[in-house]
Amino acid sequence: MKILVINCGSSSLKYQLINMEDESVIAKGLCERIGIDGSKLTHQPAGKDKVEIEKDMPTHQTAIELVMDALQNPEHGVIKSTDEISAIGHRVLHGGTTYSESVVVDADVKRVIRECFDLGPLHNPANLMGIEACEAAMPGKANVAVWDTGFGMAMPEKAYMYAIPHEYYEKYGVRRYGFHGTSHMFVSGEAIKFGNLDPEKAKVIVCHLGNGASVSASIGGKCVDTSMGLTPLEGLIMGTRSGDVDPAVVQYICNKEGKDVNEVLNILNKKSGVLGMSGGVSSDFRDIEAAKSSGNHLAEVALEAFIYRVAKYIGAYTAAMNGVDAIAFTAGVGENDKSSRKAICEYLGYLGVKIDDAANDVRGKMTVISAPDSKVKIMLIPTNEELAIARETRRLTE
Repeated sequence: MKILVINCGSSSLKYQLINMEDESVIAKGLCERIGIDGSKLTHQPAGKDKVEIEKDMPTHQTAIELVMDALQNPEHGVIKSTDEISAIGHRVLHGGTTYSESVVVDADVKRVIRECFDLGPLHNPANLMGIEACEAAMPGKANVAVWDTGFGMAMPEKAYMYAIPHEYYEKYGVRRYGFHGTSHMFVSGEAIKFGNLDPEKAKVIVCHLGNGASVSASIGGKCVDTSMGLTPLEGLIMGTRSGDVDPAVVQYICNKEGKDVNEVLNILNKKSGVLGMSGGVSSDFRDIEAAKSSGNHLAEVALEAFIYRVAKYIGAYTAAMNGVDAIAFTAGVGENDKSSRKAICEYLGYLGVKIDDAANDVRGKMTVISAPDSKVKIMLIPTNEELAIARETRRLTE
C-alpha cells in the first residue's frame, strides 16, 4: 500500500510517497513559488539524485499534475501509474470545533475547511486547494484530512475555554485549539512505545521546540493541555512569535506608536520572540546561541527566557496531570540542541530528573537521554508528521 502525503502552503506544496508495508519513503519533494514567477519542483527519489524542474505553476492543481508526472517519469519516477497510489493524506490546519479526528474528505469536510478560513487564513485555503487539486488529478481516490488542531480537541473545557464572555465562544468559536497537533500525536505515541509505558495511563509531556514551539501534556496519548491557543501565537517564546504576553501590551503599543491592532499583532507574530528579544540578531536559535557565546547580552537573555518558559510549562503540565512519566524533546531545537535540553532539565530536579550527558550528546536519534536513576524518563523522539498522516490515512482507507 502506497500513501501520498500532501502538505500545502499558500505558495508551496510538500509531498512524500510512503510505502506503508515498511513505512519507507519512496520519494519526496517540494513545489515552490506556486502562483509566482520562478516556480520550481525539487523531486527526490529514494537512493537517487535530486531532480529540479523549473516550470510555471500558476495553481496548486498544476503543481499536483507536475508531482504526478515526476512520480511516473521513466527516468526519475518511482511508480508506473497513479493506480499504485492507494490514497492521499493531507495536513489540514483547522477543523474548528466540528472535527477532532482525521476523516475521509467529503463535501461536508470541505465546507468546514472553508468555514475555518478566518481561523487559519494562511493555511486552510491552501489546504483546500491541495485537496481539490488531488481530486481533479486522481478522481476516485480517497483523500483524508488530518487536522493540525485535532490532537488539542481532546482537551477538557477547563483547559480550552478562555475567561472571556461565553458568547464569543458560542458565536465565533473563540477557544484554545492548539497546533503542531500531528507532531504531538506522533511523538507522544512513540514515547509510550519506546519507553515501554502504559498505553492507557502514561503521562507524557512533549516539547516541540523549533522556530515554532509548543508543549503538550497527554495521558494515554490523549491531549489534556497544550500551549498554543486560538492561534499559534500563545505559549512559548518562539523564533519570531512572542508567546504569552499581557493582552494590554497590544493596546499600550497601539496608543504609544499610533498603530492599529493588526499592525501590533503582526509585530507579535513576525518581529518578536528571540528575534525581537535579541535586538534583531536572528530568529534562528543557532544564531542566538552563537551571539550569546560572543558575549551578546540580549541574545543570552533571549535564550535563557526561552529555556525558562519551556521549564515553566513542563512544571505546569506536571501539576495538571498530577505527575509525569516521560518528557520527550522533538523538532529542530529539541532534536539537535543538547545544551538547551540539558538547561531545561536543570530546572526539573524537584521531579527527580537526571540527565546522562553522554546519552544527551546526540542529534536527531530516538534515544533515552536521562540517567538510569532518573525518576522521569527524558527522551529525544524525532518527529515525523508525514508518517503520522500516512498512518491515519491508512487506518481510514484500508
